[in-house]
Amino acid sequence: MKPSFIFIVLSIIIFSCKSENKNEEPILIRGEFILIDDAAVIKGSDFIYGVVIDEITHELAKKVTPMQREEYDMVPVVIKGFIKPNPEQGWEEIVEIKEIIGVSAPTSELPTKINSSEAEEGSGDDDSNKEKEN
Repeated sequence: MKPSFIFIVLSIIIFSCKSENKNEEPILIRGEFILIDDAAVIKGSDFIYGVVIDEITHELAKKVTPMQREEYDMVPVVIKGFIKPNPEQGWEEIVEIKEIIGVSAPTSELPTKINSSEAEEGSGDDDSNKEKEN
């Protein structure tokens, strides 16, 4: 009787643990998002995750695109999703987006662009020197 009772108790515990994982709620994630070709990333202050590319990811990308100042500009987003281990090569963990909460315009300044030295060599002609003198 005791072994069957222990088996039943263990079975109930195991099945209840499995059902808890299935009912897990998506978590709120705040970070900067970018989708380039077939790769998406969300980066926060202390994390960086790959993003599962699906219909909702493409929907988020459509909302983010008008906010980008440049092609590779990351845009702040708030989403709900599941963080899980990445079975493929790349980021250790990936996010499966379940809900888009919000998208906002980037607040930081764009990085300073530096021209190559070749562009500066072309500016040494007489016309550009005359403009500098005037």
